[in-house]
Amino acid sequence: MKKQVLDQKGNKVEEISLNDGVFCSNPNREVLTQYIRVFDFNQRSGTAKTKTRAEVAGGGAKPWRQKGTGRARAGSIRSPLWVHGGVAHGPLPKDWSLKMPKKMRRLAMISALSLKEAAGEIVVVDSLKLEKMSTSELSTVLNKLVDARPLLYVWSKADQSVIRSIANIKDVKPVFSGSLNAKDLISHKAILFEKDAILDVNERFKK
Repeated sequence: MKKQVLDQKGNKVEEISLNDGVFCSNPNREVLTQYIRVFDFNQRSGTAKTKTRAEVAGGGAKPWRQKGTGRARAGSIRSPLWVHGGVAHGPLPKDWSLKMPKKMRRLAMISALSLKEAAGEIVVVDSLKLEKMSTSELSTVLNKLVDARPLLYVWSKADQSVIRSIANIKDVKPVFSGSLNAKDLISHKAILFEKDAILDVNERFKK
């Protein structure tokens, strides 16, 4: 397939060839859905933890004698029934991570790229460069190239002025082409690739 490349002013400067098997394949929505589920599970830290009655400080002495007081028997002030007591059946650290075969991860990426290309939501720019950090200048450039938000900006060689300026723009996320994933592609309405970045992705995922 042919894809046009724009300059920062939104004018066409050239066309590049991309692999049909990467950007024009028949998307597998089931695998893509499974990928997103695995991705989300792998973001969970699994560090939630509450203290049991054995871990709460104090409670070593029996509050009152077993019989003769007229009150219910009690063995510790750190019982889950008491205020400031331990937690019964609370969360414990857990590994939520899931695994997915490499071929399925690749298929999910190709499916996401193909869906975005079919929807006309992929734009390629030759490069984004700023002489100095300027959020307003970069916003103007991005608005000329893409009007949809949220926007995913995929770069290959970082221009620090651009990356730092993007940090101040709402609904625009920069990502290195080597770290691109299907979840980011699907969760953004538009994808702005630098030319080198889309060629890198094309090369890595073609057969």
